[in-house]
Amino acid sequence: MSARGDFKSPGSFFKLRKKLPEGRTLKQIQNHYIVEKALAQKLKQSTRGERTKLYSVMYDELFSKVPDHPRLVHRSDSAAAQARNAAKFLVVQKYINKSTIFAEFAPGDCAFSLYMCRHVKQVYAIDISDQSTPKAPIPDNFKLILYDGYHLATEKRSLDVVFSDQFIEHLCLDDVEYHFRLVKDILKPGGLYIFRTPHAFWGPHDISAFFSDEPEGFHIKEWTYRELADVLRSTGYGSWSACRRIHGQYQEVSLRRLIASEALLRGLPKNLRRFLVRAFVPKQLCIIGIA
Repeated sequence: MSARGDFKSPGSFFKLRKKLPEGRTLKQIQNHYIVEKALAQKLKQSTRGERTKLYSVMYDELFSKVPDHPRLVHRSDSAAAQARNAAKFLVVQKYINKSTIFAEFAPGDCAFSLYMCRHVKQVYAIDISDQSTPKAPIPDNFKLILYDGYHLATEKRSLDVVFSDQFIEHLCLDDVEYHFRLVKDILKPGGLYIFRTPHAFWGPHDISAFFSDEPEGFHIKEWTYRELADVLRSTGYGSWSACRRIHGQYQEVSLRRLIASEALLRGLPKNLRRFLVRAFVPKQLCIIGIA
């Protein structure tokens, strides 16, 4: 069976759309896709009340059914963790100092939140479940906060910078504006919400990329600059800007120009757009919202 060919499973037909990642088999990728797609469908069909319970257990269920998940396999890879921390730090370094009160939403294993403890005054890692690395040393200025996705016991207008990376795309559409308002409420006036998320025109970016043209896994929606500017406007942020990595550093760039580029690309056939997008918009969308 070709690694890029078609294959069948009971009741389903799959066509592999991209090369298999190193170290994972076709069967493992298929299983990951089926499990994550089913969990995502359950999430999409849930009410907000049901999601408060689903959020706390869905990653446990995913990891138990997909033991080869990259987040589990690479958890002990310290070199990879250091590289990820360094890449994230490039995004926020211009906006923090030793007096900064910092929070990260969806910190996962908390490696970056723990890394930030040496650079800021206080760090809050905010997540729906505890996915932190067991036995990791905990600095005095670190606190893990578990919440149900909606109700957050954090003092309003108390944070200088909130950061999230690869998180917005996981939110159910009914919860997107709620999340941005929640972040705005906990930021000090003039505080920053800095976030990165995969650009929709490059996608899909989740496990469904192997089999589908659209995100079907835990990426509930992949976004454009235009769409997120509209969300920031509707949720009361005072202003916002885009930044992208240029010559190894993140620099603020014209959001209007990026939105204009999206407008030019939007009407093109998907295959042509996917070819041209590299010249116009970055793969990782990065925006700074100012409360």
